[in-house]
Amino acid sequence: MFIGLYTEEYAVTEMCRTLGVTRQGYYKHLKSLEKPPKHAALLAEIEGIIGEDEFNDTYGKERLHDALVLRGWTISPSTVYRVCRANKLLAKKNNPIGLTKADKEAYKNDDLLKGDFEADAPNEKFISDITQLPTKDGKLYISPVFDCFDALCVGISMDSNMKTPLVVRSLHSAISRYNIHDAKFHTDRGSQYTSNEFREFIASTSITQSMSYAGSSCFGNARCESFFARFKEEAIYKRYKTELMSMEDVKSLVFRYFMGYWNNRRINHAIGGMPPIEKRRRYFKSQNTNKHPMVA
Repeated sequence: MFIGLYTEEYAVTEMCRTLGVTRQGYYKHLKSLEKPPKHAALLAEIEGIIGEDEFNDTYGKERLHDALVLRGWTISPSTVYRVCRANKLLAKKNNPIGLTKADKEAYKNDDLLKGDFEADAPNEKFISDITQLPTKDGKLYISPVFDCFDALCVGISMDSNMKTPLVVRSLHSAISRYNIHDAKFHTDRGSQYTSNEFREFIASTSITQSMSYAGSSCFGNARCESFFARFKEEAIYKRYKTELMSMEDVKSLVFRYFMGYWNNRRINHAIGGMPPIEKRRRYFKSQNTNKHPMVA
């Protein structure tokens, strides 16, 4: 403030009179400067949440609010939004793009989920699909499997092609890690999932196959598509140029994101504002069982 710059040369009362401000108002302003800005503690907490993990800078207002609640804050979402907007801490979103192509001639399983991607318990419903990333060694194809109950990534496989063994391996890894049986496994109608090889594999398990209804778009498996969109927003766009990275390095990045960050630390607003493994832990605790979820 102008007055503070010249207090050694001119009297405060004289400068206040010249500038048309009261002496009391000037000293009140000085006192206010000694106080921390409003919401300073909240801003520091939000910045701490964003800074504690490589991918947290993509958190929007909802997940930031969820993270604060998990830390014991009692605060309205609107206050979190105002602080984030004022400090330019809000992330932008992109739209998902489908990859697999429907095999119009192949046998189509019934759509057992019929758009209902919710589950009352773990190991009841699973969804899967394929996405890709460019690398300096060629395209990397990624096939994760997610549990509809808590969005936990229960299995994943990656390869330089998107042939049927890719999706067989991802489902096999999920079954092996989590002892899955008597569950529904839902995908789109991509040729990998309608192939004889895949149908023979799934017939050897107790899993029931489900696929998007005939004539549906890629959004018949919309939840999986949204997971891929989140992954690319948070782990890839404006962060890594995977086309300049080796395929092995990109594989490591993908595995670290899904099996480490996504499962154990990433706040998921859609499942109650917590990481998938925390929702699973609370479920088993509520069942009074000694059975614990695997931490990937």
